[in-house]
Amino acid sequence: MSSHSKPFGEFDLIERFFKTGSDSLRINVDQAVTLGIGDDCALIQPRGDEEIAITSDMLVEGRHFFVGAAPEQLGRKALAVNLSDLAAMGAKPTGFTLAIALPTVDHAWLEAFSKGLFAIAKEYSCPLIGGDTTAGPLTISITAFGSIPTGKAIRRSGAKAGDDIWVSGTVGDARLILAALRHEIILPAEDLQKIERRMHNPTPRIELGMQLRNIASAALDVSDGLLGDLRHILKQSQVDAEIQLDQLPKSATLQKQNVSIQNQFAACGGDDYEICFTAPASQRENIQAISKSIGLPLTIIGKIVSKKDVEVKVDLLDDSGTLLSDVEAAPFLNSFDHFAS
Repeated sequence: MSSHSKPFGEFDLIERFFKTGSDSLRINVDQAVTLGIGDDCALIQPRGDEEIAITSDMLVEGRHFFVGAAPEQLGRKALAVNLSDLAAMGAKPTGFTLAIALPTVDHAWLEAFSKGLFAIAKEYSCPLIGGDTTAGPLTISITAFGSIPTGKAIRRSGAKAGDDIWVSGTVGDARLILAALRHEIILPAEDLQKIERRMHNPTPRIELGMQLRNIASAALDVSDGLLGDLRHILKQSQVDAEIQLDQLPKSATLQKQNVSIQNQFAACGGDDYEICFTAPASQRENIQAISKSIGLPLTIIGKIVSKKDVEVKVDLLDDSGTLLSDVEAAPFLNSFDHFAS
């Protein structure tokens, strides 16, 4: 980002780019926020029959997004990934805090970033209620808050043997875009345009999460790769899983690639921000009704099975139902490691 010639302090920055947008969102009387930006702390007043869900995500330039990424898209995505966590728990967004380190104060960059940030905040009635700014390498850290009826949160620990494993939408497109940007794969401009929002502008599945409160036995959002993330449910629930690779939902664009790339990108690509959840087979009709009511495809990709060993296991089956060997399955079970070089 380029520097700006006029001196501009921390409080000037907060007032101009963040407080005004925050105040405009807090007029919603349904919000539980009783005090926002301006004091040492924000105040949230949950209803007596609700719990507060809290989640944090950090995005670092060069690690989680490209150097020079479009600031408006970045502002939207920074909040979207936190809202996706709330969705996975079945929470309704309440508010969020933003801590941001900036190499320099670039007014044009901040205008675009705050525009994207407040656009999605308004869409999901989730006001900015506090935060911090400082100088440093571009780093964006958001903590989001949501409300859930007491005892209705969808945890990772409730999956049972016999449950279906579901995933929302399609998976693998964000990894396909990344491959194109890295010049690993050549994508026609038309195909790139069709799916690029999956990487830069993910859709938090808030409505789905809330409707799954009394249906799903376990859930999480898919951020680091579908099957790698699924292992977190398996570990918390002390179960294993069987997955049909050919049942992983893929976009028409991804299906133009060879089957090996299709399956690998869908299984462990990351950045999908869909919801993977488990539910008893008896809930299939209810889940299909939810899918229809919110206009979002929901697909069964496998089932939960009893744990066989100390380590959790994901068995992968090909389109003929044949079990893949451990060597054959390994490429599909990786997930993004935030500390890998």
